[in-house]
Amino acid sequence: MTTGTPAPPRSVRIASALTVLQGLGGIALAVALIVRVIGGATPVGPILGAAGVLVIWFGAAILASVLLFRGQHGARTPVIVTQLLLLGCAWYAYGPSDQQLLGSLGGIYCAVVLVLLFTNDGRRWAWGDDSADHDKAD
Repeated sequence: MTTGTPAPPRSVRIASALTVLQGLGGIALAVALIVRVIGGATPVGPILGAAGVLVIWFGAAILASVLLFRGQHGARTPVIVTQLLLLGCAWYAYGPSDQQLLGSLGGIYCAVVLVLLFTNDGRRWAWGDDSADHDKAD
């Protein structure tokens, strides 16, 4: 690293890679919406608006994940916020949308990413503390 910051721990890198996969899935959903509009779906405005929001949101999630993978501390928060928002989407899929399998899998995926981001090593790295003395006090 040219910035002098320590590389993120393995758990943070795995979480960022999983978030990139989510981002790619969101971009694929946006492309599917655009294809739906090209195929003649109406109303055009709301569908294209939803596709635009998805591209912006998941594009930003991919960017934050790449920066997190490269060791940028500030990119951790957008990844956490993305997981919390997607956890809400998973809850909606599970309950009100009556898609229990999809909601369960989505919720588990988000929970795994959050757990990986909040491991002891991940928290120490986020705080900029590389010493292992904090574990001894716990």
